[in-house]
Amino acid sequence: MRRFAPNPAMIALPAGILALIAMMVLPIPTLMLDAFFVFNIALSIGVLMAALNAGKPLDFSSFPTVLLFATLLRLALNVASTRIVLVNGHEGGAAAGHVIESFGAFLVGGNFAVGLFVFVILLIINMVVITKGAGRVSEVSARFTLDALPGKQMAIDADIAAGLMTSDEAKARRAEVATEADFYGAMDGASKFVKGDAIAALLILGINLIAGFALGMLAHGLSAAEAAGVYVTLAVGDALVAQVPALLLSIAAASIVTRVADKSDLTGQIGRQFGDPSTWLPVAIVLGAIGLVPAMPQMIFLPAAALAFWLYRKLKTYVAPVEAAPEAKVDDDPQRIAIADVSDKTLVTLELGYGLVHYVAESRGSPLVTRITGVRKQLSQSFGFVVPQFRIRDALELPPNAYRIILGGVEIARAEARPDALLAIDTGDVGPRHGLQGEPTRDPSFNCPALWINPAERDLAIAEGFLTVDAPTVIATHVSQLLGNRAEQLLGPEEVRALLDGLREATPGLVEAVYPDPLSLAALTRLLRALLADGISLASPVPIVSSLAIGLQSTQDFNALVDHIRADLGGWLVGQICPPGQTLGVITLDSELESAIIGGMRDPATGQPMIEPDCARQIGEQVAAFAEAQTDGAGLALIVQPPARRAIAALLRQRGAHCLVLSINELPASQPVAVKGVIGGASKPAPAPEPPQFRNIPQGVPA
Repeated sequence: MRRFAPNPAMIALPAGILALIAMMVLPIPTLMLDAFFVFNIALSIGVLMAALNAGKPLDFSSFPTVLLFATLLRLALNVASTRIVLVNGHEGGAAAGHVIESFGAFLVGGNFAVGLFVFVILLIINMVVITKGAGRVSEVSARFTLDALPGKQMAIDADIAAGLMTSDEAKARRAEVATEADFYGAMDGASKFVKGDAIAALLILGINLIAGFALGMLAHGLSAAEAAGVYVTLAVGDALVAQVPALLLSIAAASIVTRVADKSDLTGQIGRQFGDPSTWLPVAIVLGAIGLVPAMPQMIFLPAAALAFWLYRKLKTYVAPVEAAPEAKVDDDPQRIAIADVSDKTLVTLELGYGLVHYVAESRGSPLVTRITGVRKQLSQSFGFVVPQFRIRDALELPPNAYRIILGGVEIARAEARPDALLAIDTGDVGPRHGLQGEPTRDPSFNCPALWINPAERDLAIAEGFLTVDAPTVIATHVSQLLGNRAEQLLGPEEVRALLDGLREATPGLVEAVYPDPLSLAALTRLLRALLADGISLASPVPIVSSLAIGLQSTQDFNALVDHIRADLGGWLVGQICPPGQTLGVITLDSELESAIIGGMRDPATGQPMIEPDCARQIGEQVAAFAEAQTDGAGLALIVQPPARRAIAALLRQRGAHCLVLSINELPASQPVAVKGVIGGASKPAPAPEPPQFRNIPQGVPA
């Protein structure tokens, strides 16, 4: 059986706290008391040096806890020294230890009145000036840090969305922000320790004075002068021994909370900022002018002015040594290429010409980053999965005002945006004789006629009926429009895994029925991609996965599963173009044309029917004509036989025809329809038939 071996570092801190408590209640020898006094002074100096050498406040994040234990140590020493002073004070100054004797005799010359005044002055400096100021700074810093916390978290999210920060860097930055908030909150409370310690020191001094004077006269038979000379001197020495470390800790606390983050320590930061020669010339002039006044001590002011002028000349002629540039690391194998040198881990990349790079600068508010982040959130809500992070970078090979959008390493669009102008888009409400002047162009998102105009003419453009947008909005809208039609290309195994993890929390049994058996992650990703390509969103995954689980009971064929899910979601598909209770406009294929497509050539890879180019052109043109003739606002759907649906849908998607393609099995039985025409047959719309097959179709499951 393995035995537990305690770590000495784990028991050091509890043992130290128990020792402090024991020091308060148990008498200790004077030699040990002297050693603890020296240790207390050394600890205070060490804390002060650590605070001065910290590059930023978080470099000494343990300071609030250290301040607590240092305060407890000082109070424990006060209690122990008070006991020794009151018990053995009548024996002489050395009875309370050599440290107290030295502070009471040597530092104040043996005059307890002088020592008392020095202690009061140190106490006022510590409590009124340093401690009060440090406490106020801690309080304000804690308040501002907590108020700025949401903004810093949003800035981290924006940097991640822009590709400027990796996930590990984001985790480290979030941890740093949280630690910073905790640190300033702890410092706000720790400053109260210093203030309370100063008050306790004053009360302990008063107790030592009164109790020592009384004990010396009543218990040991000393005269009033003798009791005052012994006990008051020891009490003042004891107070000074405790007050000097307290003053050092107060200075350390003030330097920590007033510290501004910098790459160097406090000494280097102050030295660098006072190293400007223009700082010392006015000092030399003012000191020299004061030294010329007859009543002033010229032997002091004039040499000081000469020293300031010499320092000005020295700093002005000083040339900072140029640090040697670090030698480039030479790879042992010059032919070796790392994968990081040639691989871009982001799926979507937005490249900007140098004229547009300032839109991602933090100093200007990063307007493009904010809009791209909004696009990513909007696409994620529309698609039903978290869209992978986008990357924004500069491209020197592009023209200054150009940008391009890359998806999976392939450029899918390129356009230009004018950073010094607004894009006025004609959405159809602009008259032919408008008075707006600008550079003619086309809207890159929807190919509408537009003008690049001066920002001062924005109100005129709006009055003429134009839609005005700035360059970041143009770019973000273009990205949204392009990626909105490519949802299946943005879905990968990691996104599917995240979708399943979220669904497993609500319906674990449903996920287990599908993944990882009988469908692997790759097979499930392929199936969901096919549904996205058909326009089915994953925002409501429960009906989709439920239908998939039922379909897997009878088949694992890919095409059959897609058809089964679409048939179950028929009501949802129709509901996207036709509101409930309205009649759905329907067009069909001529029976001979449909038979020719189904019985014709097939793609050897997919097994889907192949449509001849001339036939495909005619189908696309007639579908577009029926869509333009649809003026009543009702939806329009092309109803085909199940074997022809994929081929027809892919054909219309490639030609940009906006028409929903449904197989006859996907049309809900309760949906009223009106036949608008037949493609490949008579152009005159046929009357709405009541085919019996429409009545036996199962009701679709709405998502």
